[in-house]
Amino acid sequence: MRPGSIPRVLGLATALAGVLAAAFMTPASAEKAPDAAPAKPATAAVAAAVAAAPANFTHPGVNLNTAQLDFIRGKVQAGAQPWKSAYDQMMAGKYASLSRTAKPRAIVECGSYSNPNNGCTDEREDAIAAYTDALAWYITRDDRYAQKAIQLMDAWSGSIQDHTNSNAPLQTGWAGSSWPKAAEIIKHVYGNWPNAGRFSTMLRTVYLPEIINGSNSNGNWELTMMEAAVSISVFLDDGASYDKAISKYLVRVPAYIYLASDGALPKTVPSQNLDTRDKIVSYWQGQGTFMTGLTQETCRDFVHTGYGISSVGHVYETARLQGQDLFPQVGERLRQALGFQAKYEIQAEPVPSSLCGGSVTRGLGPITEVGYNALNTRLGYAMTNTQRLTEQQRPSGTNNLFVAWETLTNASNPS
Repeated sequence: MRPGSIPRVLGLATALAGVLAAAFMTPASAEKAPDAAPAKPATAAVAAAVAAAPANFTHPGVNLNTAQLDFIRGKVQAGAQPWKSAYDQMMAGKYASLSRTAKPRAIVECGSYSNPNNGCTDEREDAIAAYTDALAWYITRDDRYAQKAIQLMDAWSGSIQDHTNSNAPLQTGWAGSSWPKAAEIIKHVYGNWPNAGRFSTMLRTVYLPEIINGSNSNGNWELTMMEAAVSISVFLDDGASYDKAISKYLVRVPAYIYLASDGALPKTVPSQNLDTRDKIVSYWQGQGTFMTGLTQETCRDFVHTGYGISSVGHVYETARLQGQDLFPQVGERLRQALGFQAKYEIQAEPVPSSLCGGSVTRGLGPITEVGYNALNTRLGYAMTNTQRLTEQQRPSGTNNLFVAWETLTNASNPS
């Protein structure tokens, strides 16, 4: 399938008016929702109306721009904390190794629970390594790191043809979230990348078609896929694909993170046909009591919940760098999701019996820095539990899937 497209819609102010009231509500505590008819689905029409790709994309502009990169470099060179320890952690690990050899293949086959795993780990880790090397080059200006990033990206762009098996969309999203972060720095700051065009072709023909139409699986799938699609679209200067990915994201986020202002039941994605309360509760892992900050996967486990929240923050940040403020639609949901999960991750309060039967599976992962910085550092929102968790985890490393080095890149980064 070739990537689809949707019309650009320029009437941003008018479109926002209908969603501002609910989006800006900041309920102070979780509430138990009574039985009621299912909430109305979030609609693609509303999401499309607020998706507007810039006339000219900002580069580098996937998760980080030049001002942010300069901030990071300055902090590391000054030996300031926590950036210096985060940098040292990154450079001491396998991803920054200059002796790394790429392991590309034509077909990456990924089944459920990594069975089979034919190239899946190799692809994800080579993509993270390319991003690691790009960051290392920017900070050190040692050309060996830029050349290693190019070597890894060239190896894959000269080999890969497809992703197959049941986890193909998720695998494509994971790897496709890291490649553009590396490529943005190398192409637009380092330069001197003869095969940059071939890499673009790889993203356009192998990655984007696999992810751009989304997923009806657990919400972290589509959120990660849309993170990759937005990031790839920025790198490719593809406004139509950017708009389509942002539109899907703006429908999925309200269907993934619950606010009391949503009503008795969470919002839904229309294509999933969750048209009864029983279907919604089943999809929300059997959780029938809805609380502000709860996610669709909270009662599954915090690991997968962390994947979803991370991608919410990543897309929010990349859109900001492209001149698009998604706070009215996303900001409060992201803040509440981080705070709700952080509260139970750090065990600030006992898990109530109304939440996941009184027991949660912790393991949120290194995923709080981007959202915390965006909402606390820049916008000044109090996020006590998220702050505690974030500071406890510093320096946050990588989840070896698509999250990497975010204490280094995002801690107190004001740009």
